[in-house]
Amino acid sequence: MENDLQNASHKRFNILTEEWVLVSPHRAKRPWQGKEEELPTSKRPSYDPNCYLCAGNKRASGEANPNYESVYVFKNDFAALSQHDEHFKIEDGLIKAETETGICKVVCFSPDHSKSLAQMSVAEIEEVVQTWQKEYEVLGSMATINYVQIFENKGEVMGCSNPHPHGQIWSQSSLPDEIVKKDNSQLNYFSKFNRSLLGDYLKQELVLKERIVFENEAFVVLVPFWATWPYEIMIVPKAHQINISKIPVTQTVWFAEAIAAITKAYDKLFNCSFPYSSGIHQSPTNNAKNSHWHWHMSFYPPLLRSATVKKFMVGYEMFAGPQRDITAETAALTLRALV
Repeated sequence: MENDLQNASHKRFNILTEEWVLVSPHRAKRPWQGKEEELPTSKRPSYDPNCYLCAGNKRASGEANPNYESVYVFKNDFAALSQHDEHFKIEDGLIKAETETGICKVVCFSPDHSKSLAQMSVAEIEEVVQTWQKEYEVLGSMATINYVQIFENKGEVMGCSNPHPHGQIWSQSSLPDEIVKKDNSQLNYFSKFNRSLLGDYLKQELVLKERIVFENEAFVVLVPFWATWPYEIMIVPKAHQINISKIPVTQTVWFAEAIAAITKAYDKLFNCSFPYSSGIHQSPTNNAKNSHWHWHMSFYPPLLRSATVKKFMVGYEMFAGPQRDITAETAALTLRALV
């Protein structure tokens, strides 16, 4: 079976979304030894007077940031969702629309403009984790909020408009499509076996060890079997936890260590500040029990062969479905050597 997976074209099933990804390993039979890229010689300053997110500076809205010294959270000045829109619903034959309300926030990870998560200490990242937990609980407790999406876009190629280390939190009244898919698949499995879908998957991965990149006492960093992006990563808690508020106080440092390990490995991979979009999928905040949920954090990086060669979702991917050349096992082997 292993030989087939590494040599023959095949499909892999994503147990969380119940969708398939086409894998074509014959197009990349050996680990890429691509071009060595030099890091940019100019380093970003610790403070940029023109940055909207640096401590003490004015934002585009005209509001001034406080002189914050650790993690800083504020409501997005150009939010995609609003609490105050008037409710409407349109159903005209096949034309349908309705109001979507919510709250969007920006999370500045550090006052240091020059850092990314990869340059931050585990203790500093733990402060970010604790902030995520607090925001999830506060936003999720609101009657009008049924889902809280925590994410980060790192790098210009991922559409990041400001290099200052930051992420975002969008909370909204309905469940996004990706969450609906994962909610259904996990609920179906839990209803049949009274066990966590990701928990059982993790048990298999920990036995096989083929796609594990890093693990500590509480978390596993792995390339999922169904990965779509070349160096896609998922961080999964070993214990069955439905959301990040359930991480024990003693284990937030282990989550921070897992984030530090993979972001540092990413930067070493092609000798550059590695771009990605990352996000946490966890239980909705809709007052349901949601025992079937097992939260996880995913990283979707676009780089394929070097700091400048990217994987684009075009052609077949846009019109048919996702496809990859580098197998999940090869990607894990490469990243594991860099942790």
